[in-house]
Amino acid sequence: MPIKEITSHADWRASYDVMRELRPHLSLEAYLTLLEEMRSQGYRLLALTDETDKMMALAGFTIQTNFYHHRHLFLYDLVTQSEQRSRGCGKELLSHLERWAKEEGCQYLELTSGLIRKDAHRFYEEKMGYTWTSKVFVKEL
Repeated sequence: MPIKEITSHADWRASYDVMRELRPHLSLEAYLTLLEEMRSQGYRLLALTDETDKMMALAGFTIQTNFYHHRHLFLYDLVTQSEQRSRGCGKELLSHLERWAKEEGCQYLELTSGLIRKDAHRFYEEKMGYTWTSKVFVKEL
């Protein structure tokens, strides 16, 4: 299945139907506005597509550097369209990102996952070999 970077406004709009499965609180307008701002900060969006170029899965990420993970890929979003789940789309997209990040000199791929996303946690741990290393704390301001 082809993987392509989503860079055009038309593709951003087309990606919304998949992304809203992970981020249902976002309207199309909010999604496009935030995507534009995030892209100015280095956010990139990849899509796994079928043979007709229909988007089946998305991955949104940046390359970051910090004291504890040095240069690393931070994965903000990984979502597979509901009717495509359990068909290897997420695994293919995440494996692609792991290879690409290594080629780009990254030492780690880091992500966070909401506490209620038990199926996602099982996927990351059992199928992809990820481990828990920290807790993320948030305070609404």
